[in-house]
Amino acid sequence: SAHDHFFDTFGRFSLAKSDHLGEMLAEAVSRAGHEHVSYVELMLSPDNGAAARLGAGMGWTGDMPGQRQKVIEKQIARVVAAARTNLDQAEAKMRSQLGCGSMNADPGCGVAIRYLYETHRTLGRDQVFAEMVAGFEMASADPRVVGLNMVAPEDAYVPMRDFSLHMQMLDYLHKLYPKVRITLHAGELAPGLVPPEGLRFHIRESIEVGHAERIGHGVSVMYERDPLDLLREMAAKNVLVEICATSNEMILGVQGPAHPLPLYLKYGVPVAIGTDDEGVARSDMDHEYLRAIETYALSYATLKQMARNGLEHAFVPGASLWSDAKRFRRAACQTDKPGAAEESLSGSCRQFLQGSERARLQWKLEKDFAEFEAKIGH
Repeated sequence: SAHDHFFDTFGRFSLAKSDHLGEMLAEAVSRAGHEHVSYVELMLSPDNGAAARLGAGMGWTGDMPGQRQKVIEKQIARVVAAARTNLDQAEAKMRSQLGCGSMNADPGCGVAIRYLYETHRTLGRDQVFAEMVAGFEMASADPRVVGLNMVAPEDAYVPMRDFSLHMQMLDYLHKLYPKVRITLHAGELAPGLVPPEGLRFHIRESIEVGHAERIGHGVSVMYERDPLDLLREMAAKNVLVEICATSNEMILGVQGPAHPLPLYLKYGVPVAIGTDDEGVARSDMDHEYLRAIETYALSYATLKQMARNGLEHAFVPGASLWSDAKRFRRAACQTDKPGAAEESLSGSCRQFLQGSERARLQWKLEKDFAEFEAKIGH
């Protein structure tokens, strides 16, 4: 099945990717730059599985404080330090390959990059917990790592068996590391992949127990217990859903009117368009936007809102440009024009932008919108 082809790819390429992270980063950000994407959060395992190996064989007692102490005593700090070095080397290779700083620099050099430490939900409980500890520790120590996510097929045996336990692990660690951000793949499910009862709680528990600020996929939302109440809760809590339409058709066989995207929009849940895994699906943002237009007849205003949502809900630091992120009313630079030269901006606007990386990225997006709309006479 396409589902199995997708998920089996990762293991088959593990030997190649371990020594070529820099080249992988270069390809991802180069494509982003060519598509006018200004910010990316890439999921990766910079420790090359060291945290999982450290946790293997520990056993799982259910005593999370004791389990964490074991992980600390096994020198998880060394794993984190080595992972940071790996990331340094990979970024140096990426910049070299893209020619950053040269006259012929690739557009990818202008893309802001952050990372999400990925934990693997198909592993044993002791290994999953060790990876989570490593992720929280690394995100606390390295500003490039802005949060963590869980990867691997949500419908596999271990993720289904341990889903609630994984959320409890995140709940415990979130209390110890409250500044570390969490985004979770949840609801990447469809009828037939799992028993009916397996569709009823993943998205809700990810938000209410796992502290997810964003949900990846969210396809099975209408099979959750009290789905309309959940949609209202997501809107009230401003939980963003990452819509990956090509992936959802490929892996789940869900597309068109069967996809919940229109419902998320109807209930005011913020959404953004994503590609899922470009390297496996050979997808890109251009075609994901085109697909959204052709399938759901989305207006330019809706697409524009989705793009803005991406930066509003990104884990990049700094104050937002928007005082109202649903209607996109500016908190600063209210009288300044995004397409104007920097020297013509008001002093308060320049000061605000200098103090916030998020606002600078948002202002750049507004400038890109202004330039594009001027070209097409919008």
